[in-house]
Amino acid sequence: MSVITEFTIPADAFALQRTFEAVPDVTIEIERLATHSREWIMPFLWATSDDLDSVERALRSDPSIDELEAIGADGSIGQFKVQWVEDFQTLIDQIVNQHAIIQEAEAAHGVWSLKLKFVDQDAVSEFQTYFHEREYQFELQRLYEATAPKEREYELSHEQYEVLVTALELGYFSIPRDAQIGDLANELGISTDAVSQRLRRAMTNLTSNTLTISTPESANDMD
Repeated sequence: MSVITEFTIPADAFALQRTFEAVPDVTIEIERLATHSREWIMPFLWATSDDLDSVERALRSDPSIDELEAIGADGSIGQFKVQWVEDFQTLIDQIVNQHAIIQEAEAAHGVWSLKLKFVDQDAVSEFQTYFHEREYQFELQRLYEATAPKEREYELSHEQYEVLVTALELGYFSIPRDAQIGDLANELGISTDAVSQRLRRAMTNLTSNTLTISTPESANDMD
């Protein structure tokens, strides 16, 4: 049976070390697209900070990034399109070549947390041996069987599924609302910014995977 692993690796051995040095309070989440093109390795980055201007300046000067485009911001959360430097793209290639599927990549306080999926535990051991021999600091924090929970049908991460269920149970979606973002944050033990980000991304994934969206041309044809 396939297994899920959670690894940590310091930013100086992965990416964006200079950004965390410049803006210590920033948290980063990277999106990965299902693509075989090396030009689209983890192309979108979400940054959460009270000073997004400083974050953008730091990202633009970070040696991990070749090109950066600011897409938009909502409060303390900004989205960026990223072209990574060759060294980082090569590292991601190595991870994938060791039969790992990158499911999540988040960072705070200069440490990356990666959620990787492997076909079995032997593949995990091979992954650890490969990177240990190359002196990479991948540290295994957790390993468990991938039981294919219901939320995966809708491309929701566990955290996104959890925040949706909590929001529903506490009455966040009720009219009028029985709960606010702060109530969800207290229940889950995370920041209000994290709740807001997870909710938006969860709703995007849930909507994208449950609704059929027609193009304007096809909609006109149906009329």
